Amino acid sequence: MSAIDDLPPLRDVVARFDLDAKKSLGQNFLYDLNLTGRIARSAGPLEGVTVIEIGPGPGGLTRALLANGAARVIAVERDPRCLPALAEIAAHYPGRLEVVEGDALATDLSALAARHPGAPARIVANLPYNIGTALLTQWLEVDVWPPWFDKLTLMFQREVAERIVATPNERIDYGRLAVLCGWRTNARILFDVPPSAFTPPPKVTSSVVELLPRPTPEPCDRRALFLVSQAAFGQRRKMLRQSLKGLAIAGKVLDANFVIERAGLEGTRRAEEIDVSGFVRLARAASEIAAEKGP
Repeated sequence: MSAIDDLPPLRDVVARFDLDAKKSLGQNFLYDLNLTGRIARSAGPLEGVTVIEIGPGPGGLTRALLANGAARVIAVERDPRCLPALAEIAAHYPGRLEVVEGDALATDLSALAARHPGAPARIVANLPYNIGTALLTQWLEVDVWPPWFDKLTLMFQREVAERIVATPNERIDYGRLAVLCGWRTNARILFDVPPSAFTPPPKVTSSVVELLPRPTPEPCDRRALFLVSQAAFGQRRKMLRQSLKGLAIAGKVLDANFVIERAGLEGTRRAEEIDVSGFVRLARAASEIAAEKGP
């Protein structure tokens, strides 16, 4: 039996259900229950909380979340091979684990959380490497903000984690992802996880990242922010007056110099030199100018 519950050790579960990790699904399993417990504790007090977990696999982190007091865990798993192992955990924690078979990218997680009104919702996950960035972007680009979750505690490849928390001082890592995360959240890296902790071991170090939603981000249209940052970082070595040429908002091509001037920036600066607030001003200026122009 394991140290955190009366269920079998995770290695035995994986062997019994023949759950070899699939590279095509971005699977790397964590067997160390001390480590999964640390991740669960990093998500904060879980009493009364509905936790959404993505890609639980054989359930190592799932067990840690439940053992650390999560009121309930809703686990979204794409791999049907893992369902019997997760069913054993559900039987051990009656009424506290719900398993949803499906692709997290195509699943309305807010609707799952809404089944438990009044309970705070939180996403905690060792994200599959191949869809981690896409999932995070999807969660942060929702129209309604503050969002339906109160915290994200997520594991990524270290290089992705560094891109999430980057500032203009780290110009290599600073890009559209950092702008989005910095605009809508306070993000920080909590700790690293070595390749040896996983089975099979990946070729890179992983990091656990905490993202706390900002209750009132600087106001701007998120679609405009996406388009402005996409254009600027798409040609990051060029000056803004060049990279923003051809910028179109609501189907209208804007004068780059006019947008930059209204945002109070210099056209000779490059994307990697503009902080999050500067990108928000660019997005706001672009939206205002697009609204002023005729059809």
